[in-house]
Amino acid sequence: MSDLPSPTVDRSQSTPPTPSERLHRLLDHCVAVGASDLHLADGQLPFYRNRGRMVRAEGFAELDATQIREMAVAIVGDRIDEQIARRGAIDGSLTGSDGSRYRFNVYVSGGVLAIAIRRLDDVIRPLEELGLPDSLYSLADLRDGLVIVSGPTGSGKSTTLATLIDRINRQHQSHIITIEDPVEYLHPSQKSLVHQRQLGIDCPSFHDALVASLRQDPDVILVGEIRELETIRIAITAAETGHLVFTTVHAGDSVGVIERITSVFPAEEQAGVRRQLALVLRANISQKLIVADGPAVVADERRGGSEVKRRVIASEIMRVNPAVANLIASGKSQQIYSVIESGTASGMQTLDQDLARLMKRQLISERTAMAYAHNPAIVADRFARLRQGRRA
Repeated sequence: MSDLPSPTVDRSQSTPPTPSERLHRLLDHCVAVGASDLHLADGQLPFYRNRGRMVRAEGFAELDATQIREMAVAIVGDRIDEQIARRGAIDGSLTGSDGSRYRFNVYVSGGVLAIAIRRLDDVIRPLEELGLPDSLYSLADLRDGLVIVSGPTGSGKSTTLATLIDRINRQHQSHIITIEDPVEYLHPSQKSLVHQRQLGIDCPSFHDALVASLRQDPDVILVGEIRELETIRIAITAAETGHLVFTTVHAGDSVGVIERITSVFPAEEQAGVRRQLALVLRANISQKLIVADGPAVVADERRGGSEVKRRVIASEIMRVNPAVANLIASGKSQQIYSVIESGTASGMQTLDQDLARLMKRQLISERTAMAYAHNPAIVADRFARLRQGRRA
């Protein structure tokens, strides 16, 4: 984690700000306007993501490549070129002047450096506040197995996992090891003993840290992401050998998760991997973060209020029951969707069912719901039934 030097407050107005001061001012503005992300690019005004939309930062000057490089060096250090050449981009976390924490990514665009910075939440929020069902807390009570949270970048996967890890930390006497890049949410030990390891500082890679963690007497392991073959192999082995493993996968839905994990392995191993997944996978939560544009949001904006969230999570939840396990093992993943659709009583839901729920609550418009729907007809039918139920 980088700690930027505190900005100097008594500099003359005629003296240009230092790179650290310039970045502090941008981060302070991020907090002041309630933005979630800050983007810095050559020849552009700073951009903020505010309520899900990209907006230019008024009152700031355009940044050039030299200024961005100086701010990147203030965050990363003088060996930035070496790290960029080796890794292509640099991830990490930093602390602002007010104690706010941020995740950053320094990368190359058009031959010059660019910076993306995300403001991290100081508070671990309950599932209900995230827009997820409370029934997911039961995943924190599992003794072993693999739990996956999937979705695109920026969909709140880390936030969901932090809530589940916090639940274990508060209610169970366990040894929790997290392996993250970077560490986003801090979990001080409560009932559980928590060790948080950050790539590049505490360990060289997810794979090496995961292998080492099995010799550190863990009960629960959180792996920030699994994508390489050997990391996936060790994660499955850890789940098989009595550990509860949480991780993320970049995939659009539960079927995509299974196919993505399986496809990493050589063809001759894939049938065996499917059987392993059928045994160890406990659940997958696939989520998307959607800009809320429904009637409730529009009315709140007209009042100048901030009571209604401007972005909401729409999720698909798959629980691995015997029917799902059999479909995974036999390579019939495409049939899983129909099991999820009929598994409401078991805590499952399709994305289409959740989109209908968000429409009923007037958080998203029909146009938005249909844009994200797998099957718009199912969303419309589900929404109609929910409205009938409300009238009844």
